[in-house]
Amino acid sequence: MSVEKDRRSRVAVAMPAYNELWTIREIFRRVTASDVVDELVIVDDASTDGTWEVLQEVVGAYSGRVRVRLLRQPRNRGKGAALRRAFAEVTAPLTIVQDADLEYDPADYAKLIAPILEGQADVVYGSRFSGYPRRVLRFWHEMANRVLTTLSNVATNLNLTDMETGYKAFKTAILKGLSLRSDRFGFEPEITAKVARLGCRVYEVPVAYHGRSGYEGKKIGFWDGVEALWVIFKFWLIDDLGPVDVESYTLKVMQRATAYNRWLFEKIRAHVRGRVLEVGSGLGNITRFLAHCPEVTATDIEPRFLEELETVFAGWGNITVRRFDVEQGAKDLGRFDAIVALNVVEHVRDHEKALANVAELLRPGGRVVMLVPAHPSLHCGLDRHLGHHRRYTREGVEALLRGAGLSVVESRYLNKLGAIGWFVNGRVMGRRVLPSSQMRLFSRIVPLLDAVDALPMSFGLSVLVVGERQG
Repeated sequence: MSVEKDRRSRVAVAMPAYNELWTIREIFRRVTASDVVDELVIVDDASTDGTWEVLQEVVGAYSGRVRVRLLRQPRNRGKGAALRRAFAEVTAPLTIVQDADLEYDPADYAKLIAPILEGQADVVYGSRFSGYPRRVLRFWHEMANRVLTTLSNVATNLNLTDMETGYKAFKTAILKGLSLRSDRFGFEPEITAKVARLGCRVYEVPVAYHGRSGYEGKKIGFWDGVEALWVIFKFWLIDDLGPVDVESYTLKVMQRATAYNRWLFEKIRAHVRGRVLEVGSGLGNITRFLAHCPEVTATDIEPRFLEELETVFAGWGNITVRRFDVEQGAKDLGRFDAIVALNVVEHVRDHEKALANVAELLRPGGRVVMLVPAHPSLHCGLDRHLGHHRRYTREGVEALLRGAGLSVVESRYLNKLGAIGWFVNGRVMGRRVLPSSQMRLFSRIVPLLDAVDALPMSFGLSVLVVGERQG
């Protein structure tokens, strides 16, 4: 893959270093020679063997294109603590973790970031057990790695082959949004548990591995394995993501709820045809289902979502990504046969103006399909943290469409089971975000939603409404 040097493909390398005198000069040369790297942050973890002095020398003499920052811990705290400090400093959209030894080869960088740049992944692990060349080392060391990976997979429901790998690539925004606690090698199972709980798309790629033995300087030992076991167990039981961006987190979790997204699309499929505008596409969870249409314009107002959409749909000839503020309008977008706005209008302060702008973009006979949260009495902390200004009654949404000059074709409450879950989590338990485990369970019971919705009760999590512009 040719790595395109646009803003989305800029890469930072976070490198913790402790007593790596014999390798630090060479690993610095290899990282800064990589045409993939834009930024290198090195954190010396209070080395005592001369590593810090060599780093000062090589960084002071360096005059290449990679931006290099050198930091030093006041006392030795471990790999996890050094990486936390490095993550706080990186500015590039992508970050790769690179140990300061020569066990991993920077020649694999392009392979590591490819699934992210192609819109497939949020996090990529470099697997030592499926790559080559791979130095043959101690059997029991490998077995310990496999046991820890298996236990981590049990806790996270991932199917990694190498959780303990030192080669990991991340979207930097994910790292910035997590609260990481482990100071030493517990970083590996902790970050794995948290990206899994966050709902990130995790990929693995094979990487070369030139492992060291203990007498060659390898620092991980028996008690680090014990710590890893404790970290796996701890973050299996504790939801410790920290102050996450609730909107991004929810979209990320919903991204994996494919069955629910498909169920939702089936509810609107009959009204989606011709030239389609999607307002508030987010991460493209519904956009994928619109791809059967001849021309789709996916829009959002948030730069981080626009970047994601541009990456995911870069190779789709019928999908265009545009910035669009529904409160401001944009007549240069043209006219559309269908406009889809699912869970959008509740985020807008002036929803009457927003609907008027939407109506202007419809061709005669064109339809707008909207989904909005239902029942003002359900409004709670979940809504506030998601940025919902209001919830709606069915009559209120119908009046909103008529006020924009649209006739109401269909309106109904949708997802009774979801309304019950929202009430319990938001009003009873006072949560600010829906647990990812509940969302996974909810996705599995999608076949029950239609059966429950058929019950003669006028309520639901959302209101689905369709309006039409008259000729």
